[in-house]
Amino acid sequence: MVVSLATRNALRALPRPIRPIIFSRNSVFLRCYSSSSGPAPDEPPAECSHERLTGADAGISILHFNRPRAKNALGRNFMTQFGAALHELRFDENVRCVIVKSAVPGVFCAGADLKERATMTPPEVAAFVYGLRTSFGNLESLPIPTISVLDGAALGGGLEVALATDIRIAGTSAKLGLPETRLAIIPGAGGTQRLPRLIGASRAKELVFTARVVLPEEAERIGLVNYAVEGSGYDKALEIARSILKKGPVAVRAAKLAIDRGTQVDQASGLAFEQTCYAQVIPTEDRLEGLRAFRGKRDPIYTGR
Repeated sequence: MVVSLATRNALRALPRPIRPIIFSRNSVFLRCYSSSSGPAPDEPPAECSHERLTGADAGISILHFNRPRAKNALGRNFMTQFGAALHELRFDENVRCVIVKSAVPGVFCAGADLKERATMTPPEVAAFVYGLRTSFGNLESLPIPTISVLDGAALGGGLEVALATDIRIAGTSAKLGLPETRLAIIPGAGGTQRLPRLIGASRAKELVFTARVVLPEEAERIGLVNYAVEGSGYDKALEIARSILKKGPVAVRAAKLAIDRGTQVDQASGLAFEQTCYAQVIPTEDRLEGLRAFRGKRDPIYTGR
């Protein structure tokens, strides 16, 4: 696989040093580190690693959470690597869909690293939570579709990560909730805003006020997740991502932008923004290719132009 010039430039622009891309038979990994010199040879795997699938799945990237000793808790080092991976994804023109999943069995993300939080001063806590809010906003605003695979616990900040993705898939072991009120705090990284927009204010208030944990079947019923599946949610996420790959990439990006922006304003303003987004796809080569493929009764070959 050849790394594009755009990808190389994006790597150089990262605010933190990163490990060189590692090529394997089936995928390409980008391992992100926070230290200036990179990890020692015997250092454990990165807490957040970015994998590019290859072959027929080229265009799908996987963002792995891998901090097993802390159940993928959101600590300083984890968040530094998470931010670096998002930066890479945002500016990689070859990425067309991102799947966010855990590499740790039994947990997606347990939320904030409370042991680390206990060592912070109040100003440090405020700054760190602000950083979480900003990072999850960066995930939400990625120009490409994002899918979270919720296998195991996704609590507090862990659920807030999932709420920032476009599509959520819950596996059999999923446990979802915002339990912050048990600790006399509130969800501070977007939970009080994204959850009511997703499931309605009344249901969101109940879950936040009571700190109740929701299982997959109920999560699907109330619209917290798109699907509740048997076993792991990864296969379903991959199925959706593969379906997205077949669609026009410029159109998918424009549709995401139109929906995200349009749902934040009144309908008349949203319709005007939709018109602006539609105008961007009219002059594309992909639109003409779609028409040719339809007339020729064949699958289109989209190039993103």
